Amino acid sequence: MTGPGERPSWLRVKAPGGDGFRAVLATVREAKLHTVCESARCPNQGECWSRGTATFMILGNVCTRSCGFCAVETGRPTELDLDEPRRVAEAVAAMGLGYAVVTSVNRDELADGGAGIFARTVRAIRAAVPGCRVELLIPDFRGDPEALATVLQVRPDVLNHNTETVPRLYARVRPQADYARTLQVLARSAESGVPTKSGLMLGLGETKAEVLQVLEDLRSQGCSILTLGQYLSPGPGYLPIARWVPPEEFDELRVAALELGFAHCESGPLVRSSYHAEDATGGSRLEA
Repeated sequence: MTGPGERPSWLRVKAPGGDGFRAVLATVREAKLHTVCESARCPNQGECWSRGTATFMILGNVCTRSCGFCAVETGRPTELDLDEPRRVAEAVAAMGLGYAVVTSVNRDELADGGAGIFARTVRAIRAAVPGCRVELLIPDFRGDPEALATVLQVRPDVLNHNTETVPRLYARVRPQADYARTLQVLARSAESGVPTKSGLMLGLGETKAEVLQVLEDLRSQGCSILTLGQYLSPGPGYLPIARWVPPEEFDELRVAALELGFAHCESGPLVRSSYHAEDATGGSRLEA
């Protein structure tokens, strides 16, 4: 399958740098933490780190799943870092964040999928930085309701679980996931009263009609925050890009999402799950 040609101008980003970027890098390195910004090769790393924000990735840097779009290393994790929640909290404090985003690799070999570490991380952040809001971007925990309940019991300010693509493409894009299970995670989160968020990548071969149907499905499960962005292949061996989705199409989808009842929608070629995450609920920093 051939690609869609040269990357268009609207997908070009500035090289990372500046004092803010270096400060975040120093904090992450000193705390020996992983970020999805680095591990997933996010195109917005330079922008976000320059603003003093980052998305922490807990439970290590090796994922038990092999999604065709993701740059994070796939394999068998060999350790569980029980001190990680404390270090994440200290990094949040050092960065002066009032809104922290925490995600993880999949840890399917763990009985709770890592849900307990998510909960401990939320508690540690709130203890270290009272008033800090926390958004969690979680895996599906293999559909285990007890694992999801463990996370929901700490009442994250936003619970994010990405849909990623349309059902027809799941077998190729997310071979170890299930569309119905994804909707179930979102429904249970919304039913608990936690604001619920999800996101899709476009440009993998989906049709606009399929995307609109997914948006309807998400709203029917109570999902209220949405992100839509262009899929960018990490390199050879990953899923190819079927097409470049123009900015005006993202604008149209944002309007459609709001008309469906989503409270907030970030939609654009460079949008990612955590991009401007704080904008859906307020600012990113605590008042001095």
